[in-house]
Amino acid sequence: MDKIQTLTSENGVVIFSKSTCCLCYAVTILFQELGVEPLVHEMDHEPDGWEIEQALLTQGRNSPPVPAVFVGGKLIGSTNEVMSLHLSGALIPMLRPYQTLA
Repeated sequence: MDKIQTLTSENGVVIFSKSTCCLCYAVTILFQELGVEPLVHEMDHEPDGWEIEQALLTQGRNSPPVPAVFVGGKLIGSTNEVMSLHLSGALIPMLRPYQTLA
């Protein structure tokens, strides 16, 4: 879907989320605590949210499709993948170009 491509290519870190998803919230807070302000796209607040959700499913995302985390235009994955990267020490170097100075 063009909207996914546009959002992920124009923003360093994008999280496709739903406002009622506690795991989406947890991933967003993790990124903020690591000094990154991701673009959080709440699909349940968008008229085309269902189409975005379906497009994410076709990109190899398992159900549920949120959170879908993109870093540098690349699909990283969902909560499990993000947490695995963080615990292994690989997430922070990946996010370094997008961290804001405090």
